[in-house]
Amino acid sequence: MDGKAFLEALDQIEAEKGISKQSIIDALKVAIRKAYIREIEAEDDAEVTVEITESEIKMFITKTVVDEVDLDYLDISLADAKKYKKTAKVGDKIDIEVDVNSLKRITAMVVKSILRQKLAEAEKQSLYEANKDKINEMITGVVDRCDDRGVYVNVGRTSVYLSRRDLIGDETFEPGESIRMFVANVSNNEKGSMIKVTRSDAGFLRRLFEEEVHEIYDGTVIIKALAREAGVRSKLAVYSNDPNVDCVGACIGVNGTAIKRIVEQLGNSRDKEKIDIIQYTPNEALYIIDAIRPATVTYIHMDPVAEDGKKKAIVIVQDDQLSLAIGKKGANVRVACRLTGWSIDVHEEREMANFEGVEFKSVEEIREEDKERVKKETYERYLAQVKASAKEEVKPEVTLSAGVEKSKPQQILDEDIKDVKPAKEEAKVAEKKVEEEVKPVEETKTVKTTTTLESLEALLSSDKKKESFKATQKTSKRPHNITDEEQPHKEEEKPVEEKKVTPKMDIYTQEELEDFENEYMDEDINNIDDEDIDYDEYDQYYDDDDK
Repeated sequence: MDGKAFLEALDQIEAEKGISKQSIIDALKVAIRKAYIREIEAEDDAEVTVEITESEIKMFITKTVVDEVDLDYLDISLADAKKYKKTAKVGDKIDIEVDVNSLKRITAMVVKSILRQKLAEAEKQSLYEANKDKINEMITGVVDRCDDRGVYVNVGRTSVYLSRRDLIGDETFEPGESIRMFVANVSNNEKGSMIKVTRSDAGFLRRLFEEEVHEIYDGTVIIKALAREAGVRSKLAVYSNDPNVDCVGACIGVNGTAIKRIVEQLGNSRDKEKIDIIQYTPNEALYIIDAIRPATVTYIHMDPVAEDGKKKAIVIVQDDQLSLAIGKKGANVRVACRLTGWSIDVHEEREMANFEGVEFKSVEEIREEDKERVKKETYERYLAQVKASAKEEVKPEVTLSAGVEKSKPQQILDEDIKDVKPAKEEAKVAEKKVEEEVKPVEETKTVKTTTTLESLEALLSSDKKKESFKATQKTSKRPHNITDEEQPHKEEEKPVEEKKVTPKMDIYTQEELEDFENEYMDEDINNIDDEDIDYDEYDQYYDDDDK
């Protein structure tokens, strides 16, 4: 045997089938052994061993040396045994090598058949190990071939089968087309490993919503229940953990984009599968009312404990909506029953007279009761939060019981507190004494201003001009050149010490500011009219000055 070609064949099988070399060698050993046992017409108790190396295949049959041979494949006579081992004696076991090339052609065919079977089993075991963690997950494959009964799909190292009932409605596929499937189960039994895939299971639709709706993926929106008849109608009950997130709107998406992407992946049937998304509520009556949509419910009667032990509900819908509530071939009401877990009987309003003695509740009454329930739960949650916050704010006080000595750090802390208290009291007394002794020499009213120095100088110059103009109005109507003797007497200004300019400074006293204000608001000055002044009277003075 060409050892190099044999190893290359093992490598190829390992790459294509995912079976290890050792598994292939073990399968070949079993195949050769079984084929040889069948050739010599022996039983399974025959001691046949096969050794396979990189360069050759060896096979041995072990026989026991006996005086009288009973079974050829188990016993050997002493004379025949000495041909293989000269020192043989009765009771010894002799290994006799069998020439593999001497095997009959039919035996080689048996080896091939057994080897193929063992490789298939090894392949299935490898397939099970690779896919056992993919249960309830999505996988993608390529269609190999199709027939009226189903579709064969290649998923890498093996192929899986989709029966017609595992498909969605009357969808069809072509060879080479990509297809997505839901792994319902992966089993490993005596017949080998098997991967159960489907597209009609409710788990397939659940995974599509988890992939397309981000709020479901991150756990903000939870799918509480899901019921489905593939290709006809599905109903989804969702709940939001965040009160600010609309669970139904999140599943539909902006302008219905999310739900459109999901429906596009539900096959190419002529009639697209309809999906109803409702908001889950613990109020079972409202839950049933929403599950019957698109029909409008007006009254409902609920019997949680019926005679047969099932929960039953009688639903009254508007007239002419019975077929809408039941759905095509009863699909709508069947899916609603599976979604809610109740057996639902649907009737029209005109049939209510047939239910004498049955107490019905209107939808408005049920909704009002549910509003009260929501208010109560909200108030209870609020109280729980308040109590929890109050417990966090209250800090336990540590008290020492009688007879318990304080620790050394606690004693030091107490002594420090005793020293601090009198020190604080002495400081307060000293502060009061200082306030009584220190008295201002001269009480003056000061005005704090934040104006700039330039603006103050401009204000001073304007005030001086007003004073001179007021003095001249007593003797003449037009101002003249004022001599030094005519200037009003001014007190000598004391030199001002240079001080640092601070943002807050005292410039005028309150009395000076009041004088400025009175002068500015003087009625004589404000009421002067230029037309009453005869300026020609004073021209001579100007003429003299010009000369």
